[in-house]
Amino acid sequence: MSTSSGDELHDQYKDLFTQDGVLLKTSVGRPVSDFNSIGMLCIVQNADGTKCIEWRPNDLITIDSDTQDQEWAVVNTVGRRQRTLSGNITSDYANLRARIIKIPLDDLKTFRITRNNQQMQFSTKPGVWQNTFYFQHGNAEIFVAYLKNHLKTAKTRHDRNTYMVVEPNDESQVLNKSFAELDIFTENTTDVVWNLVSNFKQRPYETTLEAFSKLTDIVYYGNEDVNGKRDVSEEVADLLTKSMSALEDTTSVTRSDEYEVISVKPTLPPRPCIPRGSPLSTEKWDALQDADGRIVEVEGVKQLIFRGGVAHSIRSTVWKYLLDYFPWKMTHAELKTLQKRKTEEYFSMKLQWRSVTEGQENRFSEYRDRKSLVEKDVNRTDRTHPFFAGDNNPHLAVLQDILMTYVMYNFDLGYVQGMSDILAPLLLLLGNEVDSFWCFVGFMEKIASNFDMDQAGMKHQLLQLQQLLMFASPELAQHLSQKDSGNMYFCFRWLLVWFKREFSHIDIMRLWEVLWTGLPCANFHLLICVAILDAEKEVIISRDYGFTEILKHVNDLSMTLDVDRVLSSAEGIYHQIVSAPHLTDQIRIVLGIEPLNLSMSTNSDPEPSTSTLPSTKPSQVELKEGNGCSRI
Repeated sequence: MSTSSGDELHDQYKDLFTQDGVLLKTSVGRPVSDFNSIGMLCIVQNADGTKCIEWRPNDLITIDSDTQDQEWAVVNTVGRRQRTLSGNITSDYANLRARIIKIPLDDLKTFRITRNNQQMQFSTKPGVWQNTFYFQHGNAEIFVAYLKNHLKTAKTRHDRNTYMVVEPNDESQVLNKSFAELDIFTENTTDVVWNLVSNFKQRPYETTLEAFSKLTDIVYYGNEDVNGKRDVSEEVADLLTKSMSALEDTTSVTRSDEYEVISVKPTLPPRPCIPRGSPLSTEKWDALQDADGRIVEVEGVKQLIFRGGVAHSIRSTVWKYLLDYFPWKMTHAELKTLQKRKTEEYFSMKLQWRSVTEGQENRFSEYRDRKSLVEKDVNRTDRTHPFFAGDNNPHLAVLQDILMTYVMYNFDLGYVQGMSDILAPLLLLLGNEVDSFWCFVGFMEKIASNFDMDQAGMKHQLLQLQQLLMFASPELAQHLSQKDSGNMYFCFRWLLVWFKREFSHIDIMRLWEVLWTGLPCANFHLLICVAILDAEKEVIISRDYGFTEILKHVNDLSMTLDVDRVLSSAEGIYHQIVSAPHLTDQIRIVLGIEPLNLSMSTNSDPEPSTSTLPSTKPSQVELKEGNGCSRI
């Protein structure tokens, strides 16, 4: 629900809680131009005592701040403000006020928070999420904690990240209904849990079915008791979930009238939890060079970058090496000579297309089409980022010049949609046109097959991803196959631009530099996909998502992923896979490991990769069992 221009402007209210840095992603009934606006999300008490959630755009907040003396009478109190609007108000200001979104708490039915605490959705009607907000600082759980001080809430049965608002007069009814349906608390609840655990160890199959015959519904309440102990129903539910998962994952049962045969399925070893390290620092980088500037321990540098990325202060230098612009063994003097030669080469190619006359362009349809496509893509690339925002932005002109020069550099490939997404972070970091171009060339060498006109490279990667997922998470792979999603096409955007649209600029820089090291194996970017999907497995399967829902869910993950958790999980999956006794040659080839049957390496048409398994030195990486490893 949102305010309109006819709302009463002479209002008084108190901000009970405010949180800045909140982006409006979607809002039913609002113009698209309002989306991706940054603002403040508040819990507000109105003059009549009612409360609401209110989102205010930053431009309104700025005006409020600038015009307090003229238009607002401000009374400051501890932790809250009271504002009274005067009679002097412009139409522009009224229009800004109309952009405020208000959600009365009396109308709120459900709200949902993502597992990484960055996105919240609100609904006042069943089945419709009217408003979606993204918390740039990843602290949505703080807002939820304050919100629950003003509402009675209950976690839903199927998604424990979704809360329903329980009206006071319905609360006892919900409680009574849930306990009546449980029908397992007629005896001491502690004894119930203990008996279930004990019986499961002795008779897992029968105990699980018996427990499910009793447990027909569980309502999870958001507020824990004063001692911080979990509701017994949560313990029972977790036990049953683990029990059924263990049964389904480890056994395949065949029955007849006279006997029962239980065959054990191949299972993966425990997934190690591998913590991320510190970024490569300036001090370490300097120490790894000799007196003339050569990098003396290239593999050691790559190991450090893989473990923790690169400190931002030296990122613009290190990237030139990772993207093969600077050779690792060149001296400082040799690099200066190289840069001079590369600068001349760049401007020579740039002059070629800049000197094309209008008449030539009219008679050169292929050139004309590529130029038009570049212009269209540049004008919609990262326009919400300050570096590329606004009209007549000079950085957009540089972006276009680099892409047009690449057309002259690589006539065969030219320009394909998506390349501007790859270039934008390079230009943002490096700033220099020539350096950005040659680093872009190096990046394109690594992912050129992504832009094949027949999409053969993309299809091959999607097939390899399907194979990896089937090995690492067969339950999820089978579900996707049953829902017409086994072709993995919903991951197309991830692979095409290497997750560029899934992470913030600072996070994509960290992810890319890790992937550029080529460690710990070939096609590690595919394991990034597996890690993200594995973290969403429970949601996708439990909600029985079909193709449309899967596609929407994957798209909604954009800007909500934690890059360090994804990297840690992907590395753990890699070690889990390569340690499996049943590791197949098919998977070995995908990961760049020499197959046991050497003839397969010539028949499977794998992506170019190393023939040996890159090792992560035990002295640098300590593998831990998964007990302390948080999920994405």
